[in-house]
Amino acid sequence: MRYALCKLGAAALLGTAVGFVLAPAALTGAPASSSETFRALKLFGDIFERVRAEYVEEVSDQALIEAAINGMLAALDPHSGYLDANRYRDMQVQTRGEFGGLGIEVTMENGLVKVVSPIDDTPAHRAGVQAGDLITHIDGEPVSGLSLGEAVERMRGPVDTKIQLRLIRRGREEPIEVTLTRAVIKISPVRARLEGDIGYIRLTTFNEHTATAMREKIEELRRQHAGKLRGFVLDLRNNPGGLLDQAVAVADAFLDRGEIVSTRGRRPDSIQRFNARPGDLAEGLPMVVLINGGSASASEIVAGALQDHRRAIVMGTPSFGKGSVQTIMPIAGQGAIRLTTARYYTPSGASIQAKGIVPDIEVHEANVELIDDTPSRREADLRGRLTNDKDPSSPKGGEQAKASGTLDARDYQLARAIDLLRGIALYEGRNTAQR
Repeated sequence: MRYALCKLGAAALLGTAVGFVLAPAALTGAPASSSETFRALKLFGDIFERVRAEYVEEVSDQALIEAAINGMLAALDPHSGYLDANRYRDMQVQTRGEFGGLGIEVTMENGLVKVVSPIDDTPAHRAGVQAGDLITHIDGEPVSGLSLGEAVERMRGPVDTKIQLRLIRRGREEPIEVTLTRAVIKISPVRARLEGDIGYIRLTTFNEHTATAMREKIEELRRQHAGKLRGFVLDLRNNPGGLLDQAVAVADAFLDRGEIVSTRGRRPDSIQRFNARPGDLAEGLPMVVLINGGSASASEIVAGALQDHRRAIVMGTPSFGKGSVQTIMPIAGQGAIRLTTARYYTPSGASIQAKGIVPDIEVHEANVELIDDTPSRREADLRGRLTNDKDPSSPKGGEQAKASGTLDARDYQLARAIDLLRGIALYEGRNTAQR
């Protein structure tokens, strides 16, 4: 099962379940008789027994073992972790596009929960939660010391119950208190409308329905405009990712040929390549892809593929920079582990890990729908994140990426994208007439 980004209570799912059996040799790749490995395992056993016997309160063996597993996985990178049976079940529900909660995708940063992006038309979105916000307290209790999974569990709860979050937002001196009402989150992954003679498609996430819904929306736009569209805007701003196969399908919809993305793991034989099939849903019309710092993982796959093939002009601000793939490994009766097993690469062979997609045309600002483009931390700033193996000089985890931006009452980025497409159409029309 291949994932592109961890979400609130779930990541994104692709493919067939991968079985997982824990064996000593699997811990290091070395023979089971390695004396160093056994010394390390003996150390763990000694500490485990000491905690069982002498901790101030009695703790179950199951709780200690799960805590040890969580610590081991969390120490690897920000996206690896342990899913107990309940969280694993919730993850499977979420990938189908409907789940209970607040409607935010989150990660962990410096001991606090960071909002990667609010999902459109959810309690979090309506309450004004923004990408880059740091959640410091849940119902008055600090999140410091909690794992990401524990914090997510506290934010879950019965539908129609209230929860209070305290947020820290860049540019605001005082913390922000928001009260939200939990709801069933039904994600509509695609929105579309006509902007005059330009088709506008917004993808909010990559779940099981995204590619199919996008195709249906584009066909609907064509019928509305009687086939006289001048171009398309594909809006991936604040789209935190999701299913890898859906990202491939979305990019494939606009490409006739060539590689879309490749994934490369630890072993030389682990390379996978995903290629486009003939057929361009936009029939060659010019395209602009909008991205910002909330565009992550699967969104970056799509933007990178269309950019590298010169199929679309990428506009906005640099994307989040999550260029790793997580594999979900179910453990019979015990949930699953989410393990980073590969990096993914754009068709040109570039890794976006901790670097992101750099737009062809950088345009700042956001709109009234709270598509946030204010300075915020990105993958490169997460402690323990993977380095970019194609760019050894990329900043280390924890270093602050520099960015700038402003807010405006209208969607300046979308307006510039539409202007560009109309300009391209006008230029091509005059060029054709001259011939």
